[in-house]
Parts: sequence; structure tokens; C-alpha cells
Amino acid sequence: MINVIKTNSENPDFQNLVKLLDKDLDIRYGDKQEFYSQFNKLNSIHHVIVAYQNEIAVACGAIKKYSDDAVEIKRMFVHPQHRGKGLGKLVLVSLENWARELNYSYCVLESGNKQPEAVSLYSQSGYLVIPNYGQYENDENSICMKKQITHE
Repeated sequence: MINVIKTNSENPDFQNLVKLLDKDLDIRYGDKQEFYSQFNKLNSIHHVIVAYQNEIAVACGAIKKYSDDAVEIKRMFVHPQHRGKGLGKLVLVSLENWARELNYSYCVLESGNKQPEAVSLYSQSGYLVIPNYGQYENDENSICMKKQITHE
């Protein structure tokens, strides 16, 4: 059984999953990952989802305020032994629902060209590629995306 909880970045299970995420990103992006790491500090993340299977943390994600009407999806990760089971989608939907509860209208995110499984999940979930924003503007590895989560 899968159990999803709302928490914050102080949650030790989230922190452990993020360590695995960072190791994975270091392998994919090498020295370039140092650039991205500066934008992923946990102290600025207050809304975290952790998914548990049989009381073991297997997936996570977070939202962070981006603008008055948008949050940024951050730190999405599914433990390698639990991939292909829909956990990424479950975490993403949970984050979107939480953002909606907090009265945000959009989610934005940055992923990378060496994360095709993540980009595929986001595309299948209704995210559209947008021009790279902020610190990712001139980064050839970044793929930025956006989704409207409310009906206007």
C-alpha cells in the first residue's frame, strides 16, 4: 500500500531521498551539476510530499513559491527500485493538488535533457515546454515547462 504525506524539507526521509537524487544527477551531469545544486537548497522548501510503500520512503517531490500565481516543482525523485509503478505521477498530482489548495494557478519546473523519463512524465501530465526562465535562461541542458492547474 502506498501512503502519501505532506511534510517539509526537515523530514529525514525526504532528505535521504534527495541525497540519492543528487547522486543520480551528479552521474548524469557531472561537473555541470554544481551549477544546478545552488538552486536546490532545502532550507527554502516548505511544502514536501513523501510517498511510502510499506512504511519505506520510495518517492518525493516539493513545491516552492515561484510567483504570486505559480509554484515551482522541485526535487522530484523515485527510488530506482520502485520506478515504473506510477509513483512519480502520484507525487506530481499530489503536489499539484497542494498547490491548488494554496491558491496557485500554475506549476513551473526545470528538468534536464539527460532526464528523458522525467520530461516524459511531465509531458504526459500536461506540462508544456516554455522558454527557459530565470537562472536556466541560457542553459542548453535545461528544459523548462509549465502547466495551468486551475480552470479560468
